[in-house]
This record gives sequence, structure tokens and C-alpha cells, in this order.
Amino acid sequence: MESLAVALCAFLSTKKSRTEVLKIRRFLNKIFLGPLSSLLGEQSCETVLKGAAMTSTIDQRLKLATRGTVEILQTSELQRLLEQKNNPRAYWGFECSGMMHLGFGLVCGDKIGQMLDAGFEFIVFLADWHSVINNKFGGDLEKIRKAGEYFKHCFTALGLTRERGRLEYKWASELAGSPDYWERVIRVGKSTTTQRVMRALPIMGRELKTIETEAASLFYPCMQVADIFQMQLDIACAGIDQRKAHVLAREVGERLGWGKPICIHTPLLMGLAGISTLETSSYDEDPKISQVIAAKMSKSKPENNILVHDQPEQITDKLRRAYCPPKVVDGNPILQYYKLLIFPFFNEVVIDRSEKYGGNLELHAYSDLEEAYRNGKIHPQDLKSNMAKLLAERLRPVREYFRKHAAPLEEMRKIDPSTQEKTSKYDSA
Repeated sequence: MESLAVALCAFLSTKKSRTEVLKIRRFLNKIFLGPLSSLLGEQSCETVLKGAAMTSTIDQRLKLATRGTVEILQTSELQRLLEQKNNPRAYWGFECSGMMHLGFGLVCGDKIGQMLDAGFEFIVFLADWHSVINNKFGGDLEKIRKAGEYFKHCFTALGLTRERGRLEYKWASELAGSPDYWERVIRVGKSTTTQRVMRALPIMGRELKTIETEAASLFYPCMQVADIFQMQLDIACAGIDQRKAHVLAREVGERLGWGKPICIHTPLLMGLAGISTLETSSYDEDPKISQVIAAKMSKSKPENNILVHDQPEQITDKLRRAYCPPKVVDGNPILQYYKLLIFPFFNEVVIDRSEKYGGNLELHAYSDLEEAYRNGKIHPQDLKSNMAKLLAERLRPVREYFRKHAAPLEEMRKIDPSTQEKTSKYDSA
């Protein structure tokens, strides 16, 4: 019944805020469904709407699902899936540890929102047992689960709610309680080799050259693959650093006759220090990909990230110290933040500047910003100060949410003491 409304929302949402999309959807339901049902009868109305939606929305849903991604395995498979299913099942798995930063909250959150807008059933998978294996909070399951509850609050504050679409939260421990799940894990392990599993360990943030590792770590990739099939998912979403596990899932699924999950991979948001050419850690056979993974914003590096509930003063202070040399585009985190977090959501971005330095600069595409910065037409401080304002505004709903629901954030500060000293002076802001 809502097919046409969903179709038009998908078309309009490319430059609309989450709140605007919800308002549009309610409005379209009201003006289309009521009159058409009266005119044609409910059954005929539904047939007309579904037929129109099927021909007009697949391309728009495909654009939403692929928007802001760096890789799809495979786009042709995704298109066929959308032709065959109105509400395919997708997920994103998260280890439960640390505070939610921009790469987690905005890059992942934006993609999840786009998938909901495109009509997907979406599972946010809280990987508590995976977090134990990866020694998050020293393997303390109680703290890990508190972090998972905090994540739920963060995503709610970012606008990911059941009102927006078919959203579900699921814990890894829910799967682990079933004997069928462990049968899948074993079958995955028997369908691959130890060497192949070891190659996938960088999904845990481990280096390729890691030799000494806990035996439990070898379960992790097998569990991640089993999760996908146990939940009967059509699509696995993640950052590009999870590619090895997803390729393993496609290989094993085809080998066992379980089917191949489609994989949607997003870029990794750089930490404030940017990409270092001196980085010696190895997370991938491709040195460039390894550098990107090493430079990503991480919960384990609080000095290198911006949190979704940071106060405006904190955001300004952190960005002031960020890597952003004049005229340098490659490895510049501030430019990447404009590219991934700002331009996709605004028709126009205005760089506020003093008349002394040329006055305000109106930009309509990220490529214009990059060119202007490369040519020295924008000063690093102007780039940073404007980013601080834009981020503070994007994150305002999160700050407002936690002013009303302070307990989850306070709980996280208690179990993650590395953040307490750095945030205390801003708490009253």
C-alpha cells in the first residue's frame, strides 16, 4: 500500500534530511492512499501503486543503497535482488567497545539510514561475544553489553528509529544460544583453511604479520561468516576493512550451497592525524589499503577522533589540532569530512570568511572545494572553523538527546575512563 510513497521518498531523499523524509512520507501516504483507495477500491489501489512503484523505484533504491560506497559485491546481484524482493534483509555488525565517533555514527549511521529509506529490513548486530574474543574491555561481558546499549541510544539520537523503517537490534548472544548456530560455525571452519582464516584476522584490527594470537581469534572470522547465514541475510554492510570476511562468506556460501551475500562496503573515515606515509603496520596486502586502515578513526584512539556527542567547543578544539597542511589534498582528513559528511547532504556549502580574505565562498560540489583548496584559495583555518560549525549542527540532535537521557553516556564514561579527563571541562556546555 505504501509502495508509491516509498518510491517518491527514495527519489526525494537524496538531498533531504531524515526529518524531512519522514514528513514527506507521511504527507504522501495521506494525499495518495486515501483518495486512490476511495476511487479504485483498496485492492485495486494497491495493485496500481505496486505496479507503478516496481517500474519507478528500483533505480532510486539502487542509488540509495550504493550511495557513498567504495565497493559493491556485486552491483548486478544487488539490482536483481531489488527486482525480486521488496524488503531485502541487510545488517551491519559492531563490536561493543568505546565511545561512538564520527566514522561509526555518521558514516555507518548514514548508510543504515539510506538502506532503511530504500526499504530494506536492517539489523544492527551487537557483537558481544565477538567483542569478548577481541578482548574489548578485557573481555568483561557486562561492560561490553553496557556499551551495546549505549550504541542503541546513539543510533536513536542520530535518527535511526523504527519510525524510519524496518530496524531491528540483535545481539550475537541471541544466535550463540542456538545449537544450529554452532553447527554453522563448524561447517564454515571445515570449508576453509587455517591460512585463509588467518588472512582475515585484520578484520579484528590485527596486523597481517601477527604470529602469536589467542586460539579463540580463529573463531572470529568463522563466526562472522556464520552470522550472515544464520540471520538469513541478503546483504552484509561494513567498512572496507571488513572485506576479507565478506569475501570469505561469499566463497563459503557458494561452496556449501547457502548462497552468496551481497556486500556493501563504505569508506573508512580518517582520524584527525590523517594518513601517514611512514606507517609501518600491515593490515592488507595492498599497501595503500593498509595505510587507509591504519589511519581510520578508531574508538581505541580517543585523541584521534571526534565523538558524536562532543560539545561544539570540543569539536572546534579537536579540529584545530587536526592535520590539514595548506594546498595538500591527499591524506587530508578535513577535506574527507567535507566529502563524506557534508556535501552529500547539502545542495550548497558556504565557507564563511572575512572580507579581508575574500569573503564568503559558495560551493555546490565537493570537487569545487578540493580544487579551491589545492590552489590555495582557502586557508586551512577557514576550512577547519567552518567544518566545526557544520559538524556541531549535524550532531546537535545527539547532544540534545543525551541531555535528556544522560544515564547511558555516564555509564560509558565510568567504564571508559580514558574519556573522563578530556570531557569534564565541557560537561556543562
